[in-house]
Amino acid sequence: MTSLEALPKELRALVAPHDIIVFDGDCVLCTRFFQFMLGQDHAQHFRYATAQSALGQKLYAALGMPLDDFESNLVITGRTIHTHMDAFAAAMSALGWPWRALAICRFLPGPIKRPLYRLVARNRFRLFGRRDSCYLPTPDIRARFLDAP
Repeated sequence: MTSLEALPKELRALVAPHDIIVFDGDCVLCTRFFQFMLGQDHAQHFRYATAQSALGQKLYAALGMPLDDFESNLVITGRTIHTHMDAFAAAMSALGWPWRALAICRFLPGPIKRPLYRLVARNRFRLFGRRDSCYLPTPDIRARFLDAP
């Protein structure tokens, strides 16, 4: 977890008012996670951006993360930036039951959750595939993006 204070002031001002999920728009698994969140986030708690968008690129760069291989979604809640398994846990804890129960994964010991997450992340294209076309959101879903896909 990283504090929002780690971001440059202008970027922090842009993202601070929102809870945000930044996901790899080319990854089928990541896009399905995004679609799952859209369907389960009945309160429309989160806003979204793809890692490939201008906002996504700025966030990954500011965090010193690769700009071409997005092995972690970013979940920003409050003043905290979550990555890897902690990002998944933060997203799940924002949902209602039964999904909130999945946030228990944040309590897995680091030597278990880090390699497990890395294993899935590094093999996500082989296991789930790569999107062949861009996701085209409906106007109501597009309104939930901070940086239009």
